[in-house]
Amino acid sequence: MKKIILLNILFLNLIYSQQTPAPTQDKSILIYGSTAHIGNGQTIKNSVIGFTDGVIDLVASTDGIWSNEILMMFSDSNNKKYDTIIDASNSHVYPGIIALNTNLGLVEVDAVRASVDDDETGTYLPEIRSIIAYNAESKAVESMRPNGVLLAQIAPNGGIISGKSSVVQFDAWNWEDAVIKYDQGIHLNWPSPYTFGRWWLGEDRGLKANTNYSKQIKDLKNFFDKSKANMNIENSMNLKSNAMKTVLNGETTVYLYADDEKEIVDGVTFLKSFGIDKIVIVGATESKNQLNFIKLNNIPVVVKQPYRFPQSVDSDPMETFAIAKKMLDAGILVSIDPTGTASARVSIRNLPFYAGSFSSFGIDKEVALSMITHNPAKILGIDKDFGTLEVGKSATLFISKGDALDIISNNVTHAFISGRNLSLETHQTRLWRRYSNKYSDSQ
Repeated sequence: MKKIILLNILFLNLIYSQQTPAPTQDKSILIYGSTAHIGNGQTIKNSVIGFTDGVIDLVASTDGIWSNEILMMFSDSNNKKYDTIIDASNSHVYPGIIALNTNLGLVEVDAVRASVDDDETGTYLPEIRSIIAYNAESKAVESMRPNGVLLAQIAPNGGIISGKSSVVQFDAWNWEDAVIKYDQGIHLNWPSPYTFGRWWLGEDRGLKANTNYSKQIKDLKNFFDKSKANMNIENSMNLKSNAMKTVLNGETTVYLYADDEKEIVDGVTFLKSFGIDKIVIVGATESKNQLNFIKLNNIPVVVKQPYRFPQSVDSDPMETFAIAKKMLDAGILVSIDPTGTASARVSIRNLPFYAGSFSSFGIDKEVALSMITHNPAKILGIDKDFGTLEVGKSATLFISKGDALDIISNNVTHAFISGRNLSLETHQTRLWRRYSNKYSDSQ
């Protein structure tokens, strides 16, 4: 009997924890009266945004038109009629925020090894596909939506070549439903030319040259050479060479993890030598003297999360803000890595607030918004459908009563992915209500 009760409790807990994705949009929706933040640097006050069958079909301004006139305008037979009309007066509408370089859905609890699936054993792992390990029902995933983070790049970690990442949306039954773009990028952790002394062996803790650097680069070149030699063999069973084929023929973007100048120059030069032009640099904290090099090679940059420990003892704690401003001024496409470290999933929901903080360091707030909407969409190659509020694009957007980039005023009331009206309920909101009631009852 006790076993039956325990099984029932576990079963009910499983049902309670599962997300129920929203149904396909079957009624057209109009949002009016808001300030629309397009995502490309533009805003529209007193906007109207309409979408049908998951696609935006109206973006316009209603300056000078009264609310009752708007209602009549879009509910009579002379204009396109919308089934549902949302009054968003004194609110803001934004395109869905896109997070880059995350392991959301790959790790649930770091301390529970069975729930960690973002790092495979090995050095060169181009055949690893993060998408097939993605858990669409992760509690970490559902906690992103109340802050407007609706899409993400799901990336593997570890080794020199970690594997391939895919792009997902955050309201799905499983990984097949979630995926927006399969195997969009491959992740290359460039070896560091420097190392710190191992204090536990009595070595000086200071920075010194990595004596294995040349060998690591040689081994990497050998891997690329073998992959290039084997990739056109018909019916080849070499999984690694097969996985590298789309990289070497220019179809797959290479995400180059490099921080200092030598890593950046060596890494980009190495990839260019193999005819690879689709490169994105992740990190670039010490790149201030190589901005012309990055711009000349037309390489986007994903800067590190700003709220983290300095890179070194003499690093400016605000270096991320400063380098991002210089990159934007130089005309480089810039986005933000929300994690800082591979395990910092809790910080990803704060991505809009990270972007907002850049506006305190000389970056226009709408430009800061584009760093987490339009720019990552371009980097991921999904800007045809996502990243901005424009006619013909996916109705992936959200409404906030306050400034979505401000941690104090942000208050998301509605969120949509491809026109589907999402639930903003999470385990965190349930706990908030539970303990709010507890303390309100005790007063």
